[in-house]
Amino acid sequence: MIDPPAAAAPAGQGLGPVAPTAAARTRLRPAAAAAVTGGFWAGRRAVIAEASIPQGPGLLESAGNLHNLRVAAGLEAGEFRGRYPFVDSDVYKWLEAACWQLAEIGPGEGGAAGRQLAEDVERISTLIAAAQEPDGYLNTWFQLGRGEGRFADLTWGHELYCAGHLIQAGIAHRRATGRTVLFEAGRRFADLLDAVFGPEAKDGIDGVEGHPEIETALVELYRETGERRYLTLAGHLVDRRGHGLLGGSGYFQDRVPVRAAQDVEGHAVRQLYLLAGVADLAAETGEQELISVVERVWEAMAAAKTHLTGGLGARHEGESFGDPYELPTEQAYCETCAAVASVQWNWRMALLTGRARYADLAERTLFNALLAGVSLDGTRWLYVNPLQVRDGYTDPGGDKTTRRTRWFRCACCPPNVMRLLAALPHYLLSADVEGVQVHQYATGRFVAETGAGPVELSVETDYPWSGAVRLTVQRGPGDWTLSLRLPHWCTGYRLSVAGEPVRPEQQDGWLRVRRGWRPGEEVELVFDLEPRLTGADPRVDAVRGSLAIERGPLVYCVEEADHPGGGLDRLVLDDAAALAEENRPDLLGGVVTVRAAGRRRAGGRSADWWPYQPHLPLRTAPSGPDRPGEPTRPMEPGEPLALTAVPYYAWANREDGAMRVWLPTG
Repeated sequence: MIDPPAAAAPAGQGLGPVAPTAAARTRLRPAAAAAVTGGFWAGRRAVIAEASIPQGPGLLESAGNLHNLRVAAGLEAGEFRGRYPFVDSDVYKWLEAACWQLAEIGPGEGGAAGRQLAEDVERISTLIAAAQEPDGYLNTWFQLGRGEGRFADLTWGHELYCAGHLIQAGIAHRRATGRTVLFEAGRRFADLLDAVFGPEAKDGIDGVEGHPEIETALVELYRETGERRYLTLAGHLVDRRGHGLLGGSGYFQDRVPVRAAQDVEGHAVRQLYLLAGVADLAAETGEQELISVVERVWEAMAAAKTHLTGGLGARHEGESFGDPYELPTEQAYCETCAAVASVQWNWRMALLTGRARYADLAERTLFNALLAGVSLDGTRWLYVNPLQVRDGYTDPGGDKTTRRTRWFRCACCPPNVMRLLAALPHYLLSADVEGVQVHQYATGRFVAETGAGPVELSVETDYPWSGAVRLTVQRGPGDWTLSLRLPHWCTGYRLSVAGEPVRPEQQDGWLRVRRGWRPGEEVELVFDLEPRLTGADPRVDAVRGSLAIERGPLVYCVEEADHPGGGLDRLVLDDAAALAEENRPDLLGGVVTVRAAGRRRAGGRSADWWPYQPHLPLRTAPSGPDRPGEPTRPMEPGEPLALTAVPYYAWANREDGAMRVWLPTG
């Protein structure tokens, strides 16, 4: 690891949340230092830093999370507050987000807001250490008498899940600030888990956690400490899953052993956290069987269980994956936490294999499924992310509402988004012996360690609004390969170096340029960002006969706010008409909209009370010398309508109303 110059990144922006050991069998490694300094992602992250993270302590206080810790620490009297045994994890996720934010602003920086954030982190970290029992155990639900006792309910108790988030928060605290109080609390809990669940535990428990998460944390703790017993415990927990310890339920990924898995199933967030842990384990052990598993199930998921937005989870029941091609629209679950977990897993897969397709799915998820979960002002959230809200929608309320909410009874999603976006610079760029790989396009400065030595790059771009990306080699002379991800949606691009067009080598989703680079040399990559219409596999019954609008990495939707008079359920898209784009700096924080042509069907085909009508048979259009007769249906009557589509991530930021991503074509 190198010490980057002050200009490369703020202090503390070295190690991120995923730091493979020197012996890890990964194809790629994260950048040594990374900072986002402008553009789209700087704007979204500023909202998280200035609005979302600062209000965290107050929300955790009002929800009772901090009260529970004070009672467990003996600092005040009272009973457990909250409905779930895992509310401690919300505190840990917020702490992780706050620590990555502190790393970015640097010690003593950030003015009054930075000082307050540092004080909050230290105050809550000290409280956690005080609430922890002498042997390392910490879970306020059980400590305050709500459960039957330690590890008595591994299925629903979430003790190891909470421990995992505590460990990750402690690692972030140490990497960001050098402080160890939170790190030592996590380590003590990990030591207890090893003594109770480890393969060498005497009179231990043969069990696994109902909600995976501990696996990634243990691998990262091994990376931070070098103590292999944490890696061994992670591997043991992975290998004990699927042997009926949780009743053999697919919901808990306990139906088949992990190494025999062929597909994703069950609770989506549980599944994705587990797979992220398996990818981490594979990276550190190099076990080909584990690598094959994560590649195999990723392919099954991407091909048949992923929504256009990158959202995952088809069913409200069980917050779960459905069958292949079961991808509903208005009933899509697509939990925000699943989007977070997907990005985390895809980053690990990209590092493990070096393949660009994982960065492709991460990009789609970041811009659509993840960002939709947080309002433009950073103060309101969505737990579920449907692709359609019907006319006359009745809001069920609670956590599963499609109306943005300030906080949830099950508040897993808000701090999860905070911690991912606070650490986002670490998910953008990697390096290997050959050179540097740019996974995501964002304005910033990056330092990477290559076989030729340290390389520093700066990036300037207005992506995703513009397709132009300019990279400048700040330092790093010598021969090395610059690899730029060619997005899977891209149908055209231009690439030049020092003003001269170049033809890069295309390999496995990358545009590769190898040469002797000089400081100050510029690379310009321009993607074509023409709006396009996208169709689904015909096996996706929910959207058969419908198309969606996309532009670059963004999925678009239509909202009632842009179509006065309502009736989005009666919209029909004219797929033969051209799409047009318009820059709207005045709308939704500044977006590019896409205009399309369509019509609004009449209220019904007849005045009859029954909604089902005889099928209109195909007719043959007149043939001509240049065109044979083609089967057609009569055009349904309807009001011509100009459609305005906005980025899906920005929906539900105006008045409540209908929304849809997929538009019928007839």
